[in-house]
Amino acid sequence: MQQLSALRPALPILLGAAVMLSLSMGMRQSLGIFVPPLTRDLGISVSDFTIAISVQNLAWGILQPIAGAMVPRIGFRPLLVTGAFLFLLGLVLLASAHGLPLVIVGAGVCIGAGLAATGSSMAMAVSVRPVSAAQRSLVLGLVSSAGSLGAMIAAPLGQVVMQHWHWRMGTVSFIVLAVIMLPAAWYAGSVDRLPRPVAPRSPTGVEMTAAQVLGMAMRNGPFVIMALAYFVCGMQLVFLTTHLPTYLDLCGMDPMLSAKALAMIGGFNALGSLFFGWAGGHFNKQALLGFIYILRSLTLVWYFHNLPTPETTLIFAAVMGFLWLGVVPLVSGWIAETFGLRWQAMLIGVAFCSHQLGSFTGAMGGGYVYDLLHNYDLAWQIGAAVGVTAGLVQLGTVVFWRRPRSGLPA
Repeated sequence: MQQLSALRPALPILLGAAVMLSLSMGMRQSLGIFVPPLTRDLGISVSDFTIAISVQNLAWGILQPIAGAMVPRIGFRPLLVTGAFLFLLGLVLLASAHGLPLVIVGAGVCIGAGLAATGSSMAMAVSVRPVSAAQRSLVLGLVSSAGSLGAMIAAPLGQVVMQHWHWRMGTVSFIVLAVIMLPAAWYAGSVDRLPRPVAPRSPTGVEMTAAQVLGMAMRNGPFVIMALAYFVCGMQLVFLTTHLPTYLDLCGMDPMLSAKALAMIGGFNALGSLFFGWAGGHFNKQALLGFIYILRSLTLVWYFHNLPTPETTLIFAAVMGFLWLGVVPLVSGWIAETFGLRWQAMLIGVAFCSHQLGSFTGAMGGGYVYDLLHNYDLAWQIGAAVGVTAGLVQLGTVVFWRRPRSGLPA
């Protein structure tokens, strides 16, 4: 309770970051509900739509480290507000699309660019600035948890509106949510008023540049392995958010079930983020990441090995939700502890670039496998096998590497 009361001065910043993250991630995770009606209406294939999602994830991944590197120069607020506007613009373009090109520009380029400034990497970097080192893990878990609730709002809202009217009206409901992101980003950006973190210095006392800090990170074995394992995280999660609605539709399930499943993921995601935010302050973060990847993969095998039912789908969503964004406070917290806060947003962005390459693979690969084989069997089998491998390698860092001392200010 004392830790929570100590957070009161930072609440406006933390609430702004949580609302911004909740809405951006919630809508992004819920875009899959539009796949069946949108592809039928526009006369495009599932793999065509996944091109847009793949472009989104590539744009997000490529721009994320650039946005992080710009923070020390221009501050958070301009980046966050611009990102919220781009997200809003992308939804407007998607709602007005009559063919694949505008779907790619809207759902792909614009939303991807918007996520680079409003997604988890930037929200986590904002959240640790106004709190003490002792509060970081708790705060990362709290904000990530609150940021998980957006899917509980976006998916059911979009599905209900879509069923009563049209998929375009469903995207309009998302546009309304995106408008709320603008003031949330503005409040989160007030973190710029606080003193900036101390710049890291080399052993000779010279202030280190972004390139020097990046070079240090790329020579750090645990960082490199964590970033590479992050690929699997993106591949598994985006495969589900993009293709689970289509898989359930293929199995003859009620379309509302996919919205309920995505909402269930969001709800248990909040619990998982809280748990792993707490656990990251008490246990080895690298080990926890390894266990998450392995447990996710085993859950994929259990669910897709049998025909889905409404009950097993919701249980699957609950378990995957608990393991969903728990990686975010662990990765963000480990980077802050190891390299400090000055270039934290950039280094999170570098690791997240690997995550987004995985997201590209999960979205595009899943669509390609479906179009080729007319089922998702090979896709989930590859996702599970790679996930177990990444989890074991991640656990290996705990055994074979001692925690590095960067010498950078925390």
